[in-house]
Amino acid sequence: MIITQAPLRISFFGGGTDYPEYFENYGGGAVLAAAINKFAYVTASQFPSHLFDYSIRLSYRDVELTKNVADIKHRVFRACLELLGIAKDIELHTVADLPSFTGLGSSSSFTVSLLKALHAYKGRFIKRLDLAYEAIYVERKMLNEAVGCQDQTMAAVGGFNRVDFITEKEIVVKPVTISRERLCELESHLVMVFTDIKRSAQKIASEQIKGIEDKVADYKVMYQMVEEAENILYGNESLDAFGELLHSAWEYKQRLERSISNDDINNMYQKGLDSGAIGGKLLGAGGGGFLLFYIDPKNKQKLIDTFKGNHIIEPKLASPAAQVIYSS
Repeated sequence: MIITQAPLRISFFGGGTDYPEYFENYGGGAVLAAAINKFAYVTASQFPSHLFDYSIRLSYRDVELTKNVADIKHRVFRACLELLGIAKDIELHTVADLPSFTGLGSSSSFTVSLLKALHAYKGRFIKRLDLAYEAIYVERKMLNEAVGCQDQTMAAVGGFNRVDFITEKEIVVKPVTISRERLCELESHLVMVFTDIKRSAQKIASEQIKGIEDKVADYKVMYQMVEEAENILYGNESLDAFGELLHSAWEYKQRLERSISNDDINNMYQKGLDSGAIGGKLLGAGGGGFLLFYIDPKNKQKLIDTFKGNHIIEPKLASPAAQVIYSS
């Protein structure tokens, strides 16, 4: 039995510039993002299919028992098994700390965790960036999904990073090397609030990609914010400037596609500001999921009380890369 985990992520700045439709045509993209202490898990086990009337068993929200990979309904399971050339004698199970459609890259974390498990099942080691490239290939080429490249990369490499995108096959990861004290200070200011809106990012992302050509100037500003945020983290100034920049990034993000936000999200965001938050943003492609707030720790409880009916997370940053956590 093999068990793997891959982290979910918070994307602070630069989201949207990680679409190849942008970075391959307009001079590159970059994000500042952190893997958090929430994970997607996959278990892979051998079983003697000659004793059963099926060759593959899959367990997720549903259970699939099938003789042929081509008959698998779950698109990601099917694609990854096809890619790795595994046709029988395997049982796969997946669980996660948080559900899909929450803006934390959980779908890509699952893809990465699954690929990591399948490589380990075959006795193969795969480098972190190669794992990211493989997940990008599965999602963008095999499944034709409208996704960027940061979620797969962050799930594969973990940590707290600036990630630069040159091409789909040329991604540069630069760890954010701030002190532990500075990292803990940033963590102490962060609160995530679930909007209670689950959404598939596909439609929003598709519309956003279609409109890239008309929004290049906005993307350029969002790209520049990555370096501004780095300078704040490495500097001696108050981290409040980081929160203020998050607010600016959220304003620019909403300009990319009108369905990124809505009245319910805007009202929740304003409630957060009224409770003392300095800034924040909606995580993920938009339309729902988690709101991230940056707030003075002294005011944190007030914000938590404001959203007492919502799921609250105080994230820890720089979680480890996708890895095998059990093997027998």
